[in-house]
Amino acid sequence: MNLYFQQTYQRSFGTFPLTGDTLASAVAEAAKVGYRAFDTAQMYNNETEVGAAIAALGLPRDEICITTKVHPDNFTDALFLASVEGSLKKLGLDRVDALLLHWPAYDGDNTVSLRLLQKAKRQGLADHIGISNYTSTMMREAASLLDEPIITNQVEFHPLLDQSILLKAATETGIPLASYCSVARGEVFKYPLFAEIGASYGKSAAQVVLRWILQKGVPINTMSTKPDNIRANFDVMDFTLSSIDMDRIDAMRATGYRCVDKAKVPTAPEWD
Repeated sequence: MNLYFQQTYQRSFGTFPLTGDTLASAVAEAAKVGYRAFDTAQMYNNETEVGAAIAALGLPRDEICITTKVHPDNFTDALFLASVEGSLKKLGLDRVDALLLHWPAYDGDNTVSLRLLQKAKRQGLADHIGISNYTSTMMREAASLLDEPIITNQVEFHPLLDQSILLKAATETGIPLASYCSVARGEVFKYPLFAEIGASYGKSAAQVVLRWILQKGVPINTMSTKPDNIRANFDVMDFTLSSIDMDRIDAMRATGYRCVDKAKVPTAPEWD
């Protein structure tokens, strides 16, 4: 993984569920404050608009990192590569920087989709490949199956959910985690601790949460349509939480709050 990609990927701008002018203005504002990594997916139905918004920025291609994710409906020999080529056409790109499997296969057997993912990289459709919403067991299976490096497992990650099993698997497999639902879709703001800690650093509750994630060694993926929040979410590299404050936040993981469960995504795996 090149250094620019690695550094840029630490703070990625998510585009779900944005569309139309709202998406275009949010991407423009994100780029203005410094974001250079942008995340989309086939499932979001906004790849065309993301591509147009990024093209409108006028930035050199090698300064932009684009991630998209393949829908499980396309995890077959007949559909996979064609769907990736379709995503590239919508995005207006000849390759993406990172191509992920959005979810495990419906039947629980990820062998076919993982091998097709590797094939897509070897055909030059993606510079890097990764996975999303994989359990620790699935991470180990993926690491043993593929020859190409797996750059990430993008998962729900925030202080209200204990993902220590996945963090351990990340260390064992060499597959780093990346976060989505980084502020638990606003749930973290119900807990005064984050604002209390933030006050001592001159930072907001959200910035404390995002900084905690980064100090866990996990890149953050955030989305907002409000310019002030977009800037604040990016502005989390100029302070460091103390070990005492990290421990206080660690204790919040016992809350056990999960944004994405089987009630919302019936095909989700049995989480660790």
